[in-house]
Amino acid sequence: MATGTLDARRAPIVNALGTLNNPNAGVAAETGGQLNQRAADLTIDARAIDDALRSGLAAVNVTIGYTAGDDDPFESTVRDLAYWDEIVRTNDELVKVYTAEDISRAHDDGRLGIIYGFQNAAMVGADASRINLFADLGVRVVQLTYNAVNKLGGGCMAPGNPGLSDLGREVIDRLNERNLMVDLSHSGERTCLDAARYSRTPISINHTGCRALVDLPRNKTDEELRAVAERGGFVGIYFMPFLNASGHATAADVVEHIAHAVDVCGIDQVGIGTDGSATPIDDLDGYLVTLADHVEARRASGAGAAGERADTVPFVKDLSGVGQFERLAGLLGDRGFGAEQIDKLLGGNFIAYAQRVWADA
Repeated sequence: MATGTLDARRAPIVNALGTLNNPNAGVAAETGGQLNQRAADLTIDARAIDDALRSGLAAVNVTIGYTAGDDDPFESTVRDLAYWDEIVRTNDELVKVYTAEDISRAHDDGRLGIIYGFQNAAMVGADASRINLFADLGVRVVQLTYNAVNKLGGGCMAPGNPGLSDLGREVIDRLNERNLMVDLSHSGERTCLDAARYSRTPISINHTGCRALVDLPRNKTDEELRAVAERGGFVGIYFMPFLNASGHATAADVVEHIAHAVDVCGIDQVGIGTDGSATPIDDLDGYLVTLADHVEARRASGAGAAGERADTVPFVKDLSGVGQFERLAGLLGDRGFGAEQIDKLLGGNFIAYAQRVWADA
């Protein structure tokens, strides 16, 4: 095992954006699994939970409710919240996360913390007071936009790079009042910078890459990364094709984007948000046969982003499965990061950020 490899029994690992899913069973296998985040389209079975726990995960921020498409944003989100509550209630290995201390307790107890998060705040509609309802229902992370424009601001694919709207500012006010995370993943540059400057509490970019390394809209500029870090925020690096201009990202690319983010933000502000699950796809050839249809469906629904193609899988092939975090820890050690720094990058920094934001949530 490489120098610096994390001892999962000692240091909690937190996935700042991921899925709890077995992409090989039931509906998940038919829908392409990780391309669809709705709870009803996931297979949250014994294997999915066991793989997540064996990977060393203490907690994962899962996507709740609406992101894009024809569903009613509010109704589908409330339905999804109820679905996830049932999943947590009927699986003793899972615990719903409200505070940073819940993550630490889950790790100590050998359980998996489930953080409820949105990847699009469209379910707010025109009524920012709905944030109070969602906070009361246990939501702890609210991403303002997905790839397209919404009533709050511009996504990374929105023409003209629109900034934060008046409703967006009102929603941020509510999120600050309720001590919830303001997540600017998927946002356009102006919306991200506007939000970073406007929010009274530190904001996050829970899953992204570095545009200085690969110039794609889903990656963040150094200015955006710095604006988040300077206010005490958090930046999570994903395991996604956008980390390499070819669309075929590797574990080495993940390490380089983490290293660049640390150079820009500092060692205390960076972590991981893989945007995937701990359970790998067993039949990759079969999955690739259906991938083109799902990429096209995402494009047609407004969910797609530049860099998604029929030959680009939404994960890093050599950094997948139960051993993904152990492997990443080893590669970070080889890159020169020490054990304490690796502990921070794989979970400690997210927990510290959660302590800053979720107080009295």
